[in-house]
Amino acid sequence: MALLRRFNTIRSLYQTLEVHQSSSFLSSRSYSTGFSNVSQFYGQGVTSCLYKTQTNALPWTCRNTLTLRSTMAAELLIFLNDKKSLSTQAPTQTRKVGAQISMTSPGFVYEPYALREPIPFWKRYFTRTGWRQTKEDIKSELKSAYAIAKLRKTGYSKQKFYKEAVELYKEISTLIANGDKTSLRKAVTENMFSALKNEIKQRESIWSKVYWELVEPIVKIRTLRARLIGVDKNDLNKAFIQLTLEFLTKEKFEAYDSKGAVVAGDKTKEVLVRSIWVFEKSLFHSGSHWRLCGRIKV
Repeated sequence: MALLRRFNTIRSLYQTLEVHQSSSFLSSRSYSTGFSNVSQFYGQGVTSCLYKTQTNALPWTCRNTLTLRSTMAAELLIFLNDKKSLSTQAPTQTRKVGAQISMTSPGFVYEPYALREPIPFWKRYFTRTGWRQTKEDIKSELKSAYAIAKLRKTGYSKQKFYKEAVELYKEISTLIANGDKTSLRKAVTENMFSALKNEIKQRESIWSKVYWELVEPIVKIRTLRARLIGVDKNDLNKAFIQLTLEFLTKEKFEAYDSKGAVVAGDKTKEVLVRSIWVFEKSLFHSGSHWRLCGRIKV
């Protein structure tokens, strides 16, 4: 009897496991099919915007109904395929305010932009390496589109932000040239401030004074990447956003020694400069503003 009872127990457990596996398989297959269709559907919208807009226009600024209506689907798609992009858990910079702790910055640049060499058409579509890079490019564009869609809900305007970004570029560069660390602290994140403070210290050991001027209007500005960094996996609205911008500017520079003699540069000549800066803002703090959180070497 004991042997028969044990056999019945094992059989019931096996049947339960079999039913669970079957239901899991059906559930995963339905989700996979649904999101596969969403990926193809939404990807076409983003790609069409990417290649039909002007050079300076952003792919997500295209007023494509398909793209706009697919935002919710894209949110689910990205959350399913790459949860890290939405809720990256990282050591964050915090500040104590009374008995509370206020998070001021994630303290790092998430997925820093890196320049890539263009791939020939035949290599992109007829080799595994090309397919892999094409997949990564589309995935990156979807992440940027998702981040911009979230940012737009807070009243984001591309023209307004670009104007603010140019003012920040000018202000921060001027503060660095003047060595004004007190004012600089308010315009950058904590980690960025530490790096710039060391940079100013090293420069002052070589040059006594620096002249810097931005020739306006600037030549070009464009967004290269947008990323969200979540701080609470249970609340996707608690996130920081980082926008990577490329500036093409004309600048004037001149450096002096302790006696006032020119030792580098020429302030009468304009120099074409390309810079890539990363700006950061909190989406869940009232009164938050854009700050410089990183610079990418060109």
